[in-house]
Amino acid sequence: MAVFASRPPKLTTLVLLTALSLLSLNMFLPSLPHMAQDFGTDYALVSFSIAGYLAITAFLQLIIGPLSDRYGRRPVILASLGIFVVASIACAIASDIWIFLAFRVLQGAVISGMALSRAVVRDTVGEREAASMLGHISMAMAIAPMLGPLFGGALDEIFGWRANFIAFAVLGSAILSLCWFDLGETNRAPTGSILQQFRMYPELLRSGPFWGYALCGMFSTGAFYAFLAGVPLVATTHFTMSPVVLGLCIGTITVGFFFGSFLSSRHAKNYSLATMMLVGRIVACAALLLGILSFAAGAEHAGFLFGSTAFVGIGNGLTMPSATAGALSVKPVLAGSASGLSGALTVFGGAALTTATGSVVTAGGVHALLGIMLFCSAAGLVCAFCVPKAANVLSLKS
Repeated sequence: MAVFASRPPKLTTLVLLTALSLLSLNMFLPSLPHMAQDFGTDYALVSFSIAGYLAITAFLQLIIGPLSDRYGRRPVILASLGIFVVASIACAIASDIWIFLAFRVLQGAVISGMALSRAVVRDTVGEREAASMLGHISMAMAIAPMLGPLFGGALDEIFGWRANFIAFAVLGSAILSLCWFDLGETNRAPTGSILQQFRMYPELLRSGPFWGYALCGMFSTGAFYAFLAGVPLVATTHFTMSPVVLGLCIGTITVGFFFGSFLSSRHAKNYSLATMMLVGRIVACAALLLGILSFAAGAEHAGFLFGSTAFVGIGNGLTMPSATAGALSVKPVLAGSASGLSGALTVFGGAALTTATGSVVTAGGVHALLGIMLFCSAAGLVCAFCVPKAANVLSLKS
């Protein structure tokens, strides 16, 4: 029988779980060329460790969420971290590229840390308080991707690429120990059986408010994916930026997201989820419109591009915590399933937008990049507007 926590886990534990999930994606990116050389294979095959990882994490979120609704958050998180540690050790000692890729895919189990941290938050507090706490967690989502490659590159430079995966094993073991002692069970109403859960699942899928929150989050993050896919080409061809300057400028959208998430952590308690989402979407759309108008008027300066996209980051930081809290609040007994489904939508949507952006920006340059980002932000705005209306038409019993 699960032992319920006498109090919620510390916020630090949830932040570290989320940070590890993100670090596992990008910390070893600087090592890809060395890995290809060491395995005696081409770069494209080694880079599958990124694409394949993203695909498996999207799929796993669809499974991890329902499992946590049925069996509890604690056992699923602990089991996932255990798999991650074993897979990291196997990656570190792999002598064959296919063995490496197989265990790299298994590392994707760590995505439970990000998906279920959100469910744990919603288990323990109301929706506005959840949005505030998720703002703090989102700040980790901004910092980890910035520092991860720097740390991974330093490990590679000093000890070689395998040190990254040894570091993953050490960090995973440390966080597994932390969760063992701090993360008690927070799912106090687990579904009675998988069959019972599947009977309730269609209620979530038929919920207009859920899709409003989830799609708002997907399109908001989609603007960020479009930025990452298109800005390197635009910056080098349109502005002739050096890689170093480009790297610094790319970080502006993440800094904006950090600041927006900080604002959410401070103010989400005082405003409705819909208000926070709408403000965030309006900030993003207004900034992108100003950027497009500036370039249309002949102001060909990189500052107008990165200035507008930095505000997209701020808008996302304001929107995402409330959109996530809303999606998890529609049917609290299925909070894990809602977190997994909304997370999978974000990954799949991001992959589609990344592919589309590469084609569109090649032909249209900076105007096309800002245009597709505006499309994503405006679509998120429409979804945010639909949430209150959908909630009035269709409400689900908790």
